[in-house]
Amino acid sequence: MKQVYQKLDVSKKSSVEMPSKVLLVDDEKEFVLTLSERLQIRDMGTAIVYDGKSALDLVRNDAPEVMIIDLKMPGIDGMEILKEVKQSRSEIEVIVLTGHGSGQDRKKCMDMGAFAYMQKPVNINILSETLKKAHEKIKTGK
Repeated sequence: MKQVYQKLDVSKKSSVEMPSKVLLVDDEKEFVLTLSERLQIRDMGTAIVYDGKSALDLVRNDAPEVMIIDLKMPGIDGMEILKEVKQSRSEIEVIVLTGHGSGQDRKKCMDMGAFAYMQKPVNINILSETLKKAHEKIKTGK
């Protein structure tokens, strides 16, 4: 099944400062649906998958600009997703958003190339600002 990024409302002025393709990867369905809605309100296009295999399939077929991934998921976990994405599509920025991480997990994720490591529950304004910075890095290369 091909996942499609939710389109932005064309009647709104689209923000060039925000990513239009944000992939949300989390097995907590209610959380990720709510997060998707909150990001769309902030003019970001989102797609949702609930497991690592689906995330990696989507990265191969319709790469996002930015990914927000959970660490603890059945099957392929967030660390493995981060590792594979950074090896195969290093231009994709990855934000780790977890409720179960440790300081050691944070260091490992950042060493593997994560753009940011954040704890749940996350302040949506801080997450939006982080997404804006990730998008800016993609566009400017800095």
